[in-house]
Formats: sequence, C-alpha cells, structure tokens
Amino acid sequence: MEVRAVSKNVGVSPRKVRLIVDAVRGKKVDEALTILRFLPTPAADLVARAIKSAAANAENNYQMTAGELRIAEIFADAGHTLHRMRPRPRGRSSHILKRSSHITIVVAEEEGNNGE
Repeated sequence: MEVRAVSKNVGVSPRKVRLIVDAVRGKKVDEALTILRFLPTPAADLVARAIKSAAANAENNYQMTAGELRIAEIFADAGHTLHRMRPRPRGRSSHILKRSSHITIVVAEEEGNNGE
C-alpha cells in the first residue's frame, strides 16, 4: 500500500527543491529525515515537513509501522509563479518571477525485510 502527501505552493523554486529531493529518494523515512536535518538549505526543512506528513498519514490512516516506511516516490513540480516588475534604466522594466513548487511524496512499507 502506498500513502501520499502533497505540499502545495511552497515558496521555493522547483529547481532548488529538486536538489534536496534527489538526496533522499529511495531512502527509509528515518534516514531521510536525518539527512535533511544536516542540509544547510531552508528547502530541506520544507521537504522534511512533507515527509513527516506522509509518514503520519500512513501511521494514522492505514496503521502502518513507522520504522518500515520507505520513500517510494518523491518529486517537485512547478507551482504558481508570481510575476513582478523591477524598474530599470531609461524608463524600462524587467520581470521578476517568484516561483513556487508542489512537493509530492509517496511512502510505502518495505517488503521482504527477511532477505529472502
């Protein structure tokens, strides 16, 4: 059984979030949270919060064991983009794009822990 959690409109660019997401893909939930705790970027805290949410969904809604959960899928897609203008010389303006992302996490219980 797979359980998912989606964190929408996170105020960090998807390009920056994907660097963090790639570091924890396929890891156990406990191991992923440990890795994220020591990453220096603020996006790591946002990804950790989404992973905790997916693990809590699995525990409370489907009675899965927290120690056996593994990140089956994790990805970051583009969310809304706010378009802003910045004044430039000679009466011109340039665009500022304030990007956001949607972080999707799917956790599943490990199968075959006995090494069979």
